[in-house]
Amino acid sequence: MKLYMKYVLMQLKSQLEYKTSFLLTALGQFIASFTSFISIYFLFEHFYQVDGFSLADVLLCYGVILLSFALAECFFRGFDTFDIVLSNGEFDRMLVRPRNILFQVVVSRIDFSRVGRFLQALLALIYAVNHCGVVWSSDKVFVLLLMIIAGFVLFSSLFIVYASFCFFTIEGLEFINIFTDGGREFGQYPLSIYGKDILKFFTYCIPLACVQYYPLLYILDDSVPRFYGIVPVYACLFLIPCYLFWRYGLSKYKSTGS
Repeated sequence: MKLYMKYVLMQLKSQLEYKTSFLLTALGQFIASFTSFISIYFLFEHFYQVDGFSLADVLLCYGVILLSFALAECFFRGFDTFDIVLSNGEFDRMLVRPRNILFQVVVSRIDFSRVGRFLQALLALIYAVNHCGVVWSSDKVFVLLLMIIAGFVLFSSLFIVYASFCFFTIEGLEFINIFTDGGREFGQYPLSIYGKDILKFFTYCIPLACVQYYPLLYILDDSVPRFYGIVPVYACLFLIPCYLFWRYGLSKYKSTGS
């Protein structure tokens, strides 16, 4: 952990060397996320409810997913750009260093400019918590925190899957963005609005619904089964097959010769 913190501080200092660039990038991230918020706001100006969910309910979902994604994109950015690490030969140098290879990839790229998206998500979440009409108890606060943690783990796991495919293709496969960037966009609304088949897919295949939909029901409705509150743990377990796929890809890796 001490070594990790040293890398974090190094990355932060290097990015703050160009303060104007850093601030403009962070502002761009904030504005890009704000357009999504505006679209949600205007939707509810006309329809008031979507599948029984109010604006505050949806913003609770939106804030959790966007916050989770921003954290994953910040601290696991090294996997999202792993194709570059492979193609330029940097990964070969990592393999001969006396440190865990997964750790090296994580610390190779930490993108603090995602703070703009993080702040947008935090503001939406604060608004939602104060306007969704929920009587907050310690268990519901715990479930909300668990949703954010599980979302962070899920998106980080998907970045690992993206990097794992690069062992076989060298170039990144853009279809994974359907589940990363697409998951962020899908997850802005409770997944039940997309139909039962989509909900089942994002429950049993890519457990995004276990991050936002089922625990959201637990927070909003006291009559739903209590185990809905711990469903995000299942989403965290998604990391296990993703890590095993990473290990399998690593075992098949051959140097690019760069």
